[in-house]
Amino acid sequence: MNKLALLALLLCAGTAQAQSLTVDLGGAFTLIDQTGSERTQADPDGHHQLVFFGYANCQEICSAALPLMATTVEIVEAAGGTLRPVMITVDPTRDTPDAMAEALSVFHPDFVGLTGTEAALQEAYTGYSVEFEELFVDPFYGAVFSHGSFVYLLDGDGTVLTLLPPVLGPETMASIVTGYLEAS
Repeated sequence: MNKLALLALLLCAGTAQAQSLTVDLGGAFTLIDQTGSERTQADPDGHHQLVFFGYANCQEICSAALPLMATTVEIVEAAGGTLRPVMITVDPTRDTPDAMAEALSVFHPDFVGLTGTEAALQEAYTGYSVEFEELFVDPFYGAVFSHGSFVYLLDGDGTVLTLLPPVLGPETMASIVTGYLEAS
């Protein structure tokens, strides 16, 4: 059983509150954001981050997870917290910096999209135990990938604090995030 499957079992058995991770997730990476600048797992402004692995053209889980992240950020900000939404692509061929800038700005003006070389992205996928595969090519939308749906909460230094399943909804997710913000 991989690390994420084990953690999913633990999350489903628990309640929707802040809990320590029992598996080691995360790690260093250096990728390129939608402005063409290098970014690491640490937020340049020291903000907590919601990180999701997906792709800008996704018509399935990303179309639910990205707005969920944006709404969660807005709820946290309304309560006085600071949180940055981040998507790391699993489709670097289509998710160029320009494509991500256009697609992600629709959800939230502070959304960060990250891409990079195959090796740089693989480092992030491995550290965060991300698995994905191309399933088929849709004639209208292009390649369709299966990929995970967890949202990772990272502190400003890039340490994974917990995983948030998108079934929680924005209010519950914001409540959990606020608990971590208050604890730091």
